Amino acid sequence: MTIKQAAKWLLSRDNFIILTHMRPDGDTLCSAGALVNGLNKLGKTAYMLPNPEAAEKYLKYVKKYFAPENYKYDNIVAVDTARQGMITKGGEELGGCVGLSIDHHGSNSLYAEENCICADAAACGEMIFDLMEAMGAALDPELADLIYIAVSTDTGCFAYTNTSARTLSIASSLVAAGASNGRLNKEMFRTKPKGLVKVEGQMMSDMDFYLDGRIAVSTITQRMLAKCGISESDLEDVASLPGTIEGVKIGFVIKEQVSGKSKISCRTTDDYDANTICANFGGGGHKCAAGCTIDASPIEAKKLIVEAAEKCIMQNA
Repeated sequence: MTIKQAAKWLLSRDNFIILTHMRPDGDTLCSAGALVNGLNKLGKTAYMLPNPEAAEKYLKYVKKYFAPENYKYDNIVAVDTARQGMITKGGEELGGCVGLSIDHHGSNSLYAEENCICADAAACGEMIFDLMEAMGAALDPELADLIYIAVSTDTGCFAYTNTSARTLSIASSLVAAGASNGRLNKEMFRTKPKGLVKVEGQMMSDMDFYLDGRIAVSTITQRMLAKCGISESDLEDVASLPGTIEGVKIGFVIKEQVSGKSKISCRTTDDYDANTICANFGGGGHKCAAGCTIDASPIEAKKLIVEAAEKCIMQNA
């Protein structure tokens, strides 16, 4: 389904509930908020399903769009959610009833009745921008802020390789419409809780390297989080840290879960495919940014992902 077809689908319906994904980032939350905002502007009733894992820095922008208790919806839309199993806690029972999925993951499993997938979009926020235009929803500063957060957070403030000329053109349009780019950039990228700074310091000092420094692995344990007084929702941006070190081609961050499992974030240079690496463990994502969950301790998970990364590098030698 194209953007224009998705716009027509939305305009022909009403009473929406918008779903986001587990361990939400700025793209899923603010794309959902922007979609609600735009639909409301067009006289539609729409709300987001509350996401209990949303970080405070995003909640201040999207909480107003959360559905009230006992809201009766007729249509379910999922944004930035590649698989049914990734739908936020509290929305699991809705996964099999999604009418429209709006997503930029090429690995999307096409679980919805209708699927609007644009794998070349840097962020789902880019698709929401195009949807607003196709539906005739006017950009104002509030809507522009939401889409700006969605796009900027999924491109590392326009620093990642997924940033395209189209991305920058959209950002320009958002700023022209009143997006507070200076304030938002500080809030999203240059402000951190003290506890997060401590965790990042320990991550960097304890990082392990393999294959002459081409592979880097950091581990975050539950004990580290408790000691530093932060939660996993504060860790959204740490996945890129290993890749900031000179010579690193494939970087991993292992996050120990309360269940004992290990959540893996993988970031690669353009030469290697993070999506393929994580697919070995039932995960996926994008070429240079992907993730998976391994039913093993961080120590055991590290052995598995390093082996997969070494194989990837050797095959591309």
